[in-house]
Amino acid sequence: MTYAQAVKEAEAFLADHGIADASVDAWLLFSFVTGVSRAMFLAERMQKMPEEQHQRYRELLEKRASHIPLQHLTGEQEFMGFSFLVNQHVLVPRQDTETLVETVLSYVKPGMRVLDLCTGSGCIAISMAKLCDGLQVDAADISKEALAVAMENAARLEANVTFWQGDLFACHYLRGDTEKLPIAAYDCIVSNPPYIRTDVIKTLSEEVRLHEPYQALDGKADGLYFYRRIITEAHSYLTPGGHIFFEIGYDQGEAVKNLLLEDGYTEVEVRKDLAGLDRVVTGEYPGKNP
Repeated sequence: MTYAQAVKEAEAFLADHGIADASVDAWLLFSFVTGVSRAMFLAERMQKMPEEQHQRYRELLEKRASHIPLQHLTGEQEFMGFSFLVNQHVLVPRQDTETLVETVLSYVKPGMRVLDLCTGSGCIAISMAKLCDGLQVDAADISKEALAVAMENAARLEANVTFWQGDLFACHYLRGDTEKLPIAAYDCIVSNPPYIRTDVIKTLSEEVRLHEPYQALDGKADGLYFYRRIITEAHSYLTPGGHIFFEIGYDQGEAVKNLLLEDGYTEVEVRKDLAGLDRVVTGEYPGKNP
């Protein structure tokens, strides 16, 4: 079978199994197995595919047809121009979240200290550390398995990030005896917390519902549980005039904005992503409780 025949067959196979982006996924898995680029493929499309490669390709296609996420098969996902390792213990980084990182980067300056809560793969914290020299970045997650992925990503990308494990602010330092996050130390707190309503999770795609960590999806009954906690508990950790930045679901802008306003934050605004959907809410902590 030639390269061209193998890819065409793969596209049809994935489409028959209800994979939405069948042609894209067929190509990405082909390139992953063979190492063949688009340019090489155009020049060598009639070349015979080695049997060993074809067998491996078929194995991966079978797994993708069962709705295992493409990124779990390749083990990586690009985000902010960097390649991040991913597995079943972390959410796959989405392009939507780049809006959050870009918004934070427009605010932070070298020497500031930033905390990324619910870090998952570490894509937000590591991207900030790589793209703003001199930024002090801490990252926390409740999941030890997720933190193992994040720490490996930081090591691979040579990013200077300090990792903490625990339930939001109730953390301990993973590489030392420090038991608590520093009080009133952060110029910026960033989070892409779980925000899917519990009753909505069952309606998500199989790739998300069955293969991504439930704990990283479930925002409780109204999807706002973690926003409420972070907004209130952040009082003890933000510097006066410090900022908080959230990723939100497309329909949560007004709700999260109001939570910040009700808690005394100022300069609260909702920002949209490239698709024109509400994606980021930010506010300034005035330095005292309302």
